[in-house]
Amino acid sequence: MREGIAIADSGPLIAFSRINRLELLHELFLKIIIPVAVWNEVTIPGKGLPGALEVSQASWIKVQAPDPQLVKPLSILVDAGEAEAIALAQTMPKCIILLDDSRARRVAERLQIKQIGTVGLLLRAKRKGLIDKLRPHLDSLHESNIYIRQKLIDAVLKDAGE
Repeated sequence: MREGIAIADSGPLIAFSRINRLELLHELFLKIIIPVAVWNEVTIPGKGLPGALEVSQASWIKVQAPDPQLVKPLSILVDAGEAEAIALAQTMPKCIILLDDSRARRVAERLQIKQIGTVGLLLRAKRKGLIDKLRPHLDSLHESNIYIRQKLIDAVLKDAGE
């Protein structure tokens, strides 16, 4: 069963695109929303890079502009995409935000916004039976130059029984 609304920053979108599993996000959530800054970051300066084509062609990803008054103070703390994603999440109380950046995750946590990163999403996908094993996906992320702390990898593999 898919969960409700997820608001995505560029990190998880790019990570899942690099391992050719962007569709897992659609399998996990009923609705994926990205702010304009994330769309622009992934598809315009990122044109030709992993994620650009996949995100631009994913009809299930919806782009939504956040309230600029909410974005402004957040922009002091995090980059534009993260600020817009957090601002959108502030207006959707039952959503979850997909973030990998530790500073952005701390800001979301202070605002009591539920968040999850790429590794947590993979663990969730395994628990829901959408993938059989975590290790191959984590290895693919590593081979795609996506940095994940070894402590996190060890902990999530142990949690998943691998």
